[in-house]
This record gives sequence, C-alpha cells and structure tokens, in this order.
Amino acid sequence: MKRRERTDEGPPNTGCRRTGSGLAAVSLVGSVLLFSLTLTSLALLMVGPGWLTTPWVVRLTRRFADHRRAWALDWSGIRIPAGYRPPPGPQPGLPGVAQRCQHVLSDPATWRELLWLLVDMVAGFLTALLPALLIVFGIEGFVLPVLVWNGVDLGGQTYGFLYASDPVQVAFMPVLGAAALAATRFNPELLALHFRLAAVFLTPPKAELAARVARLTETRHDAVDASAAELRRIERDLHDGAQARLVAMGMDLGTVEALIERDPAQAKELVARARTSSAEALSELRDLVRGIHPPVLAERGLDDAVRALALRMPLPVEVTGRLGGRPEAPVESAAYFSVSELLTNTAKHADATRAWVDLEHIDGRLRITVGDDGRGGVVLPPADGPGVPGQTGTHSGLRGLERRLGTFDGILAVSSPAGGPTLVTLEIPCALCSPKTSSS
Repeated sequence: MKRRERTDEGPPNTGCRRTGSGLAAVSLVGSVLLFSLTLTSLALLMVGPGWLTTPWVVRLTRRFADHRRAWALDWSGIRIPAGYRPPPGPQPGLPGVAQRCQHVLSDPATWRELLWLLVDMVAGFLTALLPALLIVFGIEGFVLPVLVWNGVDLGGQTYGFLYASDPVQVAFMPVLGAAALAATRFNPELLALHFRLAAVFLTPPKAELAARVARLTETRHDAVDASAAELRRIERDLHDGAQARLVAMGMDLGTVEALIERDPAQAKELVARARTSSAEALSELRDLVRGIHPPVLAERGLDDAVRALALRMPLPVEVTGRLGGRPEAPVESAAYFSVSELLTNTAKHADATRAWVDLEHIDGRLRITVGDDGRGGVVLPPADGPGVPGQTGTHSGLRGLERRLGTFDGILAVSSPAGGPTLVTLEIPCALCSPKTSSS
C-alpha cells in the first residue's frame, strides 16, 4: 500500500500544511497529553497498574510519532527511521503483561520518544507555529496603520520595532508587513525545520542502524545460499525421479515399437509398464511443484493453505484466526513453509496428541503461533553451531527457519519447557493486500 493512498496521515486542510497551524496544535496538545500519560503510567509501575497501562501508552506514543514521520516525508521529503525493536516471543515463567512492559521499557526508542515529547511541546510547537505567525504579523502591519489613520488611540502599541505613536513609523508599518508576508514563501523551509528537530530525537543512533544493516546483510546472504541449495535440490529431484522414469518409459516404448508385430503380448505388457511409469512421473512432478509453491497457496492464500496443510497431518491440528488480506507472495511462501516444517517436526518428534496454529496480523506484523501438547524440551541452538552436545531437545532446523524469516526482518521465538507444551512464534513485518488485489 502506497503512502499517498492513505488518508489518515495528514491534516485534511491544505491551509494547515502551508501555515503549520494544525501541526502546531497537534504538537502542543498531543505531546503534552502523551508526556503526562507516560509519566503517570511510569509512576504507577511501583503500585501495579502501570504494568497494564505502560505498553498501551507507549503504543499510542509510537503511533503519534509514526504520524509525524509520515508528515515529515509527505510535507518536506524528510525520512525519519523508526528503529523499534521487534517484540520477543513468549518467555516461560513470565506473564504476558510483564513481558510486554519489559520489552517497551528496554527499547531505547521508548526513551527517545519520551524526550522528543518534551521538546515537541515547546520547541516543536514554536517551529510549527512560526509560518502562521508570519502571516498574522504581516496582516497586522496593514491593520494598525488603518486604525491609527481612523483616529483610534493605540497608546504605546508597537509593531516590531515601530511605534504607533510616531506617524512616520506608522507609515513604515505596511512595508514591514509586506516583507513579513513575502517571507511566507519560505514556509516549507520553516516547516522542514520542525521536522528536522523531530528527526534529531526520533532517529536511532548510527550504531543501532549499523547493527540492523549488518543483520539484514547476513540474512540476505543466507537467503541467497538457501535459494542456491533449493535449486540444486530441484535439479537433483528431477534428475533422480521424474527424468529417470521418463527415460525408462522412452526405452520401453522403443522396445514396444520393435515387438508390436513379432510379440504383441510382450509389447502389451511393456505398454502397461510405460503407462504406470508415466503416472508415477506425473505424480512426482506434482509433488515437486507442490514443494516449490503449493497451488492452494497461490490460489486461495495463506489461511486456506495452512488449513489444507493441517488436514494432511497425521495428528489433529486446529487452525484459528483469519487474516484480513494476503501478504506479499515471498512472505506468504516463507510463512507457509515455516508452518509446514514446524508441523512436520511436531508429528515426527514431539509425541504430541494434538497441535494448533493461530494466525493474526496486528500492528503491521504477521504473527503465527504453532503449538503442541508434546513432551517439550525444544531448544533453539546457538547461531554458531548445530546444537548443544548431549542436549536431545536441540533442533538445528529451527535455526534454518530463523534465517528464512530473517530475510524479511522477521523473528522466531521458542517456548518449550520440559513436559510441554511447545509454542513457536513467527513474526514477519508486512502489509496485507486485499484478496482481490493480491497476486496469485
């Protein structure tokens, strides 16, 4: 979805954009309100309710900051990166409320935005109001002389450095007012000053951005390696499977051609064998194509593809949740095959009697939770090795899933205490397209 298509990212009145008056009001009211709510919520952490309110207040603050980022890009072409840390997966022994609160409080972006709110309610308000003040000041330069020349006593009224009590200085007031109105042509530059001030506080430090770029570079390399390995697998499967059967079928048909008049019975037997080989080759080709991109995924989307996958599992799998649209095709494919691998591992290794999959899209992230009631003890292996020696619950395949999701800046979290249950959460940042506009 393109930014220009959204209607909730800027004031509807274009005059507010030219003068910044609407932006000034938002800066003052929004920043004061959110700063007060944040301080109150942090104070309530000591007595308990703050654990519930703090994540909610921080979410409101982030939406407020995201709107300012959108306006900065739309109005002045200034791009302000966010740099929020992705939310962690479930942590054993820690309530979900405490996990969310701990996450937002440990994110440096939370404290950067709190400081920005303090600056925005003062300096941000003034820099946004400056274009409107120029217009008011310019108009005043024409109104005051008219009042003086019509006999209105303004006393010691001043206009800039000019005094209304001096007729000569009054005559120069329209000149100063015209200069102020002429200066309004620089209003876009004045508004850009407001957004540059916001960028100073909202932009993550270079170290955080460098670490993020390094991670994305690493996952890109992993994606390239995985793609090359997938191509080799497809080539090997074609060579050892369908291709070999087709070659054998061709040889059988050649023999049939030589025997069809001399030994019709044997020729008929070879034709039957060739027909069986063709059916087996077709089945292998269908399985290969399904492994590359399942038809149900292309035609009906991730929701129905996961439900179809659940029906093929050897244990009961309950699928809950519905997505309001479809992710982009690469994200959809990565999510589907990740769920497929997790359910396959559950069926093979977990000794589970049932499993479940929950799908949801919230806050711009596709979140999929795969769980089972098996024996648990699954451990995500270290990134620099296949597993922990002697630890039977270690699954190096999870690290491969993590690399696959990392290509899209996604995360994988595992919660699997001994004795179960096991919960594996996948999160991928993405937007959803409507089913009608998504590619199939």
